[in-house]
Amino acid sequence: MEEHKDRASSSISIALIGSGGAGVMTAGSMLLEAAGRAGLFGIMTRSAGPQIRGGEAAAMLRLATFPVESHDNEFDILLAIDWLNADRFRAEIPLGTQSLIIGETDAEPPQAFTDSGARTLELPLKQIARETDGGRENMVVLGVVCSLIGLPLEPLHQVLESLLKRKGQAAIDSSVACVDSGAAHTGKHQGSYQLSLSSEKQCDLWNISGNEAAGLGAIRGGVRFVAAYPITPATELLEWMAPALEQVGGILVQAEDELASVNQLIGASFGGTPSLTATSGPGLALMTESIGLAVASETPIVVVDVMRGGPSTGIPTKSEQSDLNIAIYGLHGDAPHLVLAPMSVADCLFTTQWAIHLAEKLQTAAIVLSDQNLGQTRAIIERPADVAFVSGRSIQETPMEGYQRYAVGGNGVSPMALPGTAGCQYTADGLEHAPSGIPSSRAEDHRQQLDKRRDKLVNHDYGDHWALIEGEGEFAVITWGSSLAPVREARAMLLSDGIDIRIIAPRLLLPVQPERMQQALAGVTGALVVEQSHGAQFFHYLQAFYPQKFEFMSMAQPGPLPIRPEQVVADIKTRGKY
Repeated sequence: MEEHKDRASSSISIALIGSGGAGVMTAGSMLLEAAGRAGLFGIMTRSAGPQIRGGEAAAMLRLATFPVESHDNEFDILLAIDWLNADRFRAEIPLGTQSLIIGETDAEPPQAFTDSGARTLELPLKQIARETDGGRENMVVLGVVCSLIGLPLEPLHQVLESLLKRKGQAAIDSSVACVDSGAAHTGKHQGSYQLSLSSEKQCDLWNISGNEAAGLGAIRGGVRFVAAYPITPATELLEWMAPALEQVGGILVQAEDELASVNQLIGASFGGTPSLTATSGPGLALMTESIGLAVASETPIVVVDVMRGGPSTGIPTKSEQSDLNIAIYGLHGDAPHLVLAPMSVADCLFTTQWAIHLAEKLQTAAIVLSDQNLGQTRAIIERPADVAFVSGRSIQETPMEGYQRYAVGGNGVSPMALPGTAGCQYTADGLEHAPSGIPSSRAEDHRQQLDKRRDKLVNHDYGDHWALIEGEGEFAVITWGSSLAPVREARAMLLSDGIDIRIIAPRLLLPVQPERMQQALAGVTGALVVEQSHGAQFFHYLQAFYPQKFEFMSMAQPGPLPIRPEQVVADIKTRGKY
């Protein structure tokens, strides 16, 4: 350990593991909040065993003096409150010879962890906790970590004061005492992984999860009705929105199932209220028929799909980008709709807000593809910029003789009359219809309405929001969603070697943007497609919609393992022939 003494660092990676009831998630959340109060940036992801609630869990954090969106290649510190079923997390917590494993005295770490060559340190965590009335080991762990990384204890004391206030002063005093005792027991190892804290604290930092950010984006976008059925890992979005909606005059309804929830959205939107639901893959599968109804009736709705491992029940607690195909192709018939994907915790806010704006403006259904990695990651970020989109839904507000709800012409968006508007009654259902809304099986009406629903999406100007583009290299990495974070980290690593790559990450997946993609790829001679799916769904999507003269190469990795920056670097150097 001596060579680690006084080692300055701008980034530190920490994993806390323990069995059910050990409180590692609570400890991780408190540590992240304390780091934010000290002016640090950071992320915290979570992992659990095959069960959805209870059982072993891992809180994985990265704290840094600069904004971070991805975990590093290895963890510096692994601290186990106990080792029960800890080996289940071994692949998710890569360690190296510079890593430190900390565990209970006389409780030997599993060989799966020690085989990494990491150093080990035993501490009497239980004994330290017992020395304080009401003491808990997870609070001792917090003190140990703060001491190791040089994080001042005062911000952590403030967090304990704030979060434990409801439990009374005795609970606060006990936790503070355990934190202080844990810090004192690190002895000569104090500051072994010292973070270079700046004396100038960052201002206006937010502590927010991707699900919470999506909820805020929904409210900023004008959503005032939510109907949903709880499902991991989307439930936190709904839990956050329920009280938030009340504050702005909205309402959240817990429906009896996903079928009911999406149909309630359509009803509320038909009445003029912007509406949203949140679900995961199994729920999206159930909703597809009714999403088609929203497309056919040109009734705007937004569905946020927080993806998880599949198929079927799959792995509810783990992340995967494997719902792309159902989002793009899953509606029966020719059903043009919107598919968007946020790229970071902060971008969950912007993309959800933009999706609502587009759904309302273009009178169609929008699917937002988040995932467990984004939705349940908690991050310390800079406050996202406020964005106000203008001109929402086109409403026929006054009586109109001969009103045609689905009139053909113009930009394809025909004014929508709200129920009760005199002289503007119309039928809105799933049957094909004439411009008046009256059901029709005439070939001419069908073709006109198909063209109308397609052209209003294809001809809309989505501007620069359609994708994030960085770098100027001749070799490109095309990625999407949460996979962007390790790719950006990989680019930073390559830049230090004098290698630049071009990153292209579409935020708008449907309708496709061939002209913009062609411009983004100008001068590119080769491209690697990075995604987290077993079937290389994004790779095949690009091949189908964006054919190029050069070859698209695929780096597709299924969940639940996250993509590491060093994997991307190695593949780029091999494929790009650097």
